[in-house]
Amino acid sequence: MASPVLTAVKYANATRCIFRDAVRCVSTTSSLQSPRRPKTGGRNIVLIDGVRTPFLQSSTTYKNLMPHDLARTALKGLLKRTAVNTTDIEYVVIGTVIQEVNTSNIAREASLGAGFSQRTPAHTVTQACISSNQAISTGVGMIASGQMDAVIAGGVEFMSDVPIRWGRKLRQMALKMNRTKGAQAQLSLLIRTLATKPNLLEIPAVAEFSTGEVMGHSADRLCAAFGISRIEQDEYALRSHTKAHWASEKGLLSDVIPYKVPGVAETVVKDNGIRPSSVEQMSKLKAAFIKPHGTITAANSSFLTDGASACLIMSEEKALQLGFKPKAYLREFVYVSQDPKDQLLLGPAYATPKVLEKAGLAMSDIDVFEFHEAFAGQILANLKAMDSDYFAKNHMNRSEKVGTPDLSKFNLWGGSLSIGHPFGATGVRLVTTAANRLIDEDGQLALVAACAAGGIGHGMIVERYPQK
Repeated sequence: MASPVLTAVKYANATRCIFRDAVRCVSTTSSLQSPRRPKTGGRNIVLIDGVRTPFLQSSTTYKNLMPHDLARTALKGLLKRTAVNTTDIEYVVIGTVIQEVNTSNIAREASLGAGFSQRTPAHTVTQACISSNQAISTGVGMIASGQMDAVIAGGVEFMSDVPIRWGRKLRQMALKMNRTKGAQAQLSLLIRTLATKPNLLEIPAVAEFSTGEVMGHSADRLCAAFGISRIEQDEYALRSHTKAHWASEKGLLSDVIPYKVPGVAETVVKDNGIRPSSVEQMSKLKAAFIKPHGTITAANSSFLTDGASACLIMSEEKALQLGFKPKAYLREFVYVSQDPKDQLLLGPAYATPKVLEKAGLAMSDIDVFEFHEAFAGQILANLKAMDSDYFAKNHMNRSEKVGTPDLSKFNLWGGSLSIGHPFGATGVRLVTTAANRLIDEDGQLALVAACAAGGIGHGMIVERYPQK
């Protein structure tokens, strides 16, 4: 039996039914009315637009900047793209993961630098790879509760200059040195400390604090558990790069804003990690984590990336009052968490059925899928998990599998493997791309999903706004 979802979709003077039960069918008399009132506060929340700097491999063109430079550029780009007045923005939320100590509340520093009023509050959130997803949902919550009408959500990551610390004993010595009087006493303190053979440096690692395991190592184990071969991973990674290259050449990655980096002659206008190759070339790379027999390599993993993103979200009534034409409604969203050791990267497999169920939708109702690609093997493992009745019953406490996304609708403009993955900025890219694809492909509903460190996941339904 065909799904009743989307059996009647007309924007003006018609009944519009996008959810399963008839109770959720709403008769609309204006193209400006929403088909369904969101559960959170009864307000419709819309995405006006989103932008991002070009995503660049770390230690390349952005290497001499600071993270707030990238975030400020994204904010200024959004202001220019939308022509919104800074006085209409009531709050700024930005996500990041590895924080620069000099700009711990980077949202505030970036917004001040971008020309926002000193009276516009801002705060920074962190939730690993879904930090800007959290920034968006934080803004959604502010608007849904009636506290705000216009919020900018964004994200930034800068891997070219991560904070490297002295070891703990050396830090303790340095603090004690400030209270130690006399050169001889200070020298004695230094000698005693060095005699303990302290660790000299602490360098941030993409590893789990709770398990001590590097994420790539976990991805290798995940691929082994789900029986995902090296060739499958390389083929998927090639797919990501090929589609990103096609989308870039066609001008579909319209969220990218040019960035004139100080001291650099040429303006940066596109991502620099998109590099279509061949499976034959990719197969020559050695295992990156579990050596020599692992299947995760540099070619089928996302790379360390510098970049920033920002998007403008509003209540629908405020957007229309100010004359904006939104791109999408931001509908239901969920956060999930599971075992950070054996299920670290399975967030999408857990979030997808939960957000579909919350929205009253089936997998077949989704026109656009945008999933974060941490590793090719991570994507393939999530697809297998979603297509497994055994996994659904024994790990997710569900009666049956949710099924796999239609790959003809899945990450058609590339993904994090090819475009890049600045940890704190990817979520806004996913949501903005989903909205842009819905418009370009004449779709109605999109599903965004992502995994994150700590065994956390996120899912969100994005609905295309009526286009006249």
